[in-house]
Amino acid sequence: MSAGEENSHIRSGLTNQLPDRDPEETREWLESFDQLLEIHGTERAEYIVRTLLQRAGAKSVDIPMVTTTDYVNTIPVDQEPEFPGDEELERRFRRILRWNAAIMVHRAQKEGISVGGHISSYAGMATLYEVGLNHFFRGADHPGGGDQVFFQGHSSPGNYARAYLEGRMSEEDLDGFRQEKSQAPHGLSSYPHPRLMPDFWQFPTVSMGIGPMNAIYQAQFNRYVQNRGIKDTSEQRVWAFLGDGEMDEPESRGMLQLAANEKLDNLTFVINCNMQRLDGPVRGNGKIVQELEAFFRGAGWNVVKVLWGREWDQLLDRDDDGELVRIMNETLDGDYQTYKAESGEFIREHFFGRSEKTKEMVSDLSDDDIWNLKRGGHDYQKVYSAYQAATQSEGKPTVILAQTVKGYGLGPSFEGRNATHQMKKLSVDDLKLFRDTLRIPVSDEQIEADPYNVPYYHPGEDAEEIKYLHERRKALGGPLPERREPVNTLELPGDKAYAQAKKGSGKQQAATTMALVRQLKDLMRDKNIGHRIVPMFPDEARTFGMDSFFPTAKIYNPKGQNYISVDRELMLAYKESEKGQLLHPGINEAGATAAFTAAGTSYATHGEPMIPFYIFYSMFGFQRTGDSFWAAADQLSRGFVVGATAGRTTLVGEGLQHLDGHSPLLAATNPAVKHYDPAFGFEIAHIMQRGLYEMYGDHDGVEIDRNVMYYLTVYNEPVTQPAEPEDVDVEGILRGIHRVSVGETDGPKVQLLASGVSVPWAQEAQQLLADDWGVSADIWSVTSWNQLRRQALDVEQAAMLDPEKEPEVPYVTQKLAGAEGPIVASTDFSTQVPDQIRQFVPHRFATLGADDFGFSDTRPAARRHFRIDSHSMVVRALQMLADEGSVDPSLAEKAYEQYQLSDVNAGTSGAADED
Repeated sequence: MSAGEENSHIRSGLTNQLPDRDPEETREWLESFDQLLEIHGTERAEYIVRTLLQRAGAKSVDIPMVTTTDYVNTIPVDQEPEFPGDEELERRFRRILRWNAAIMVHRAQKEGISVGGHISSYAGMATLYEVGLNHFFRGADHPGGGDQVFFQGHSSPGNYARAYLEGRMSEEDLDGFRQEKSQAPHGLSSYPHPRLMPDFWQFPTVSMGIGPMNAIYQAQFNRYVQNRGIKDTSEQRVWAFLGDGEMDEPESRGMLQLAANEKLDNLTFVINCNMQRLDGPVRGNGKIVQELEAFFRGAGWNVVKVLWGREWDQLLDRDDDGELVRIMNETLDGDYQTYKAESGEFIREHFFGRSEKTKEMVSDLSDDDIWNLKRGGHDYQKVYSAYQAATQSEGKPTVILAQTVKGYGLGPSFEGRNATHQMKKLSVDDLKLFRDTLRIPVSDEQIEADPYNVPYYHPGEDAEEIKYLHERRKALGGPLPERREPVNTLELPGDKAYAQAKKGSGKQQAATTMALVRQLKDLMRDKNIGHRIVPMFPDEARTFGMDSFFPTAKIYNPKGQNYISVDRELMLAYKESEKGQLLHPGINEAGATAAFTAAGTSYATHGEPMIPFYIFYSMFGFQRTGDSFWAAADQLSRGFVVGATAGRTTLVGEGLQHLDGHSPLLAATNPAVKHYDPAFGFEIAHIMQRGLYEMYGDHDGVEIDRNVMYYLTVYNEPVTQPAEPEDVDVEGILRGIHRVSVGETDGPKVQLLASGVSVPWAQEAQQLLADDWGVSADIWSVTSWNQLRRQALDVEQAAMLDPEKEPEVPYVTQKLAGAEGPIVASTDFSTQVPDQIRQFVPHRFATLGADDFGFSDTRPAARRHFRIDSHSMVVRALQMLADEGSVDPSLAEKAYEQYQLSDVNAGTSGAADED
């Protein structure tokens, strides 16, 4: 027999990971199948194969390439590990946690407060949390490092309730739930918000879909820092608690391939499948667990289903003909939800009563026994087995699909109800029933005396269950959630690292994108921080001139490069490496922002400061992923965000959806983002140097906010980069405005303000005004309209709060106070960008901006269309001077005709595209 014939049964790859312990028997099975096919044909053969697959799934046999298995637990009973904890003690303090979590939300609804909250979410997932917190989730003091746990947003009361039992929070703290200012310093944030509670929460998760995405990239980043030799993260895991309704968010499912492709077996998703959205069923007419199983299996994940508690084991063991499993498979989610809102009698009739065999199967069970058949997500043993399987899985990320009941244990008014997510209060009767169910020692008198001040319960530090709770967390490395932020200062590069950018481009022309990339390359060479820089880009490195990084810094890939590169002979060949420094998420702005967040918070998550530089196609940055940047700000991210190919008229030919005229406005809404729109390389050098200092410099004891993101918009249009002037106004560059040229002409004065790529137009306009009209113009480079406005608004507010103090003058007002004449501001962004400073300018002010949608054309034509080019600046300046009586009104009309301002083909501002 040939080798091919001998191994024919494994050619598909389905069995090549398993030993063939009895080749003769294998051959007999294959011969039988061949005979079946020959005698009865393909239809019968297909039916037999499907039947075998179904039976194998029911018996929890792993079947590669099968997208769904029967609606039963993945782990068979005989393979469940022994539960190592004291289940009775854990059950006791879990009851206390449920009580305190619900009472905290309930008390926050008293008259005059009514701040909302969620009672049912934590009640339904307490077991999922507690098994992890008692046996799996490692704290920061663990020798192998702490785990990163993305707690589900709406269940935050449970986290606070546990911190109360642990002694990390007081009753006064719990009473400050959702009252962060009015109850300060005891206020608690509604959801996981690190920016609001920087010593407690690590990861913001309640903007649904961002948690799963960020968890995947956190797991990738853990491997990145390990492979690069920065930190050993081999024992650290990422756990993400998610809702089945949340999995409808595109971000929740859109990044699964990365986790599978990079074999992130340090990642576990725990999806709480209570089958309910905020308003009703997730899949009333379907089965969300089966849908998710198919989706995750197809994406290459290890799937573990935890559907039924141990009370079901005997019933399933007696299900010889699969009738019970058939009913489980066929029952819709809407029915499963209804069962837990009804009674044992209802379940007997409507579930088990669908077959005589299953009806007989429970004939010896009382209605109470049937009602107490738990869902798997409420069974410590089943959940423990799933978690252990996840931690032992190799080569794949794991998703645990745990079936639960929303509002579990809260009584018939809450359990499984469609409206349970919106229910914030418990009636007196609900409170009494809830108390009795949980066996909490609170009397009727205490409840009735003041229903909105029902007491919390703590059994005391000497109670057996509290001692046990402390012992378990100590063994696992300390409390969770907990965020630690060490004082991380770095030895930053000196002025020498920025010297090249300050020399200008000489006789050559260079776009500001290229100037920034060259500056970044110099920083990456620095012996102290170079290895901490994490350049990242979503498949546009060559567009931004970053392909020069490929041969040296290399692109991170945990598998290295196992193929022969097509451009291997080129100097700038594409090069991947497991130790690569560049993070390249592909055409994936959302994924790149998640990677930026993981790197930008490494100073706290890992105690290793990393400096991300996320460079993206400008239009697809803040517009595409603004929600993620908001979450990054919440997580206290630090780093640089670069919108390359910025502006509405610089991308010749690209068209409407590629032209960014508004990202500075979007960035202005994020308080953690400092936006700069530099015109020259030397400005970029100072801005980057200042950003690094703010984030990681030695501030000599002066408190400043280090948790900032510097956002620079840069352009692809080549211009002559001037050398830094000897009298450069560094403070002006950093605060938002500095004068770059003073008009030398004797004549009326005008001030030209511009930012980024529009500064060269202002320079052209200055010359035209002098040569053609005898007007003297000063030019100001506005490096940050946003920062000027913020500082001015701060000044206004300070004056309002302290009216007796001599008010400060806004910086932009100070800078322009001595300037003569009206002001014309031009920008390649929309008019709203420069208009941010209008109220603080001490002169008449006109704005020229690129409003409306963009389009494909030449740069000069586009700028003439929007009336933002040099000639438009001249005409607008003459109009304003005429209004003041400084020049004859006819000059503006003459200029309009002379420059053919109505003809887009007459525009000259801007170089042709050389890309």
